[in-house]
Amino acid sequence: MLLTREELGAWRGLLRVHAGMTKALDAELVRTHGLPLSSYEVLLFLADAPDGRLRMSELAEGVLLSRSGLTRLVDRMERDGLLRRERCPDDARGYNAAITGKGRKLFQRARRTHLEGVRQRFLASLSAEDLRALAQAWEKVAPGAST
Repeated sequence: MLLTREELGAWRGLLRVHAGMTKALDAELVRTHGLPLSSYEVLLFLADAPDGRLRMSELAEGVLLSRSGLTRLVDRMERDGLLRRERCPDDARGYNAAITGKGRKLFQRARRTHLEGVRQRFLASLSAEDLRALAQAWEKVAPGAST
């Protein structure tokens, strides 16, 4: 069954806007801070976590990467001194990722750049009513997506 013009427009619009925004935001973070968007997201989750640490499995779910993809990313970030891996105290087989002081400082600088980019490239184009409508639409598709 084919999509209607409206359905196709909504779907293609979502894909194109997401792809364009993430590409532009990634390029800006790399250019300004040497930090890809995927690494920024890891630092965001760790910076917001209690004690600056999360189990690797929780981190993988939050950043929407496979466990193997997250492992490779964490390896690079650990080599760069942005985070460290620690054994879970309550599970000898599990590991936590913990943000380092260097990672926290880089995150704070990159956060300003990222949020400014989000505001300029996305939020500035939309009214308060548009933003409410988008948040409501995301909630209908995936409850909890806009929180």
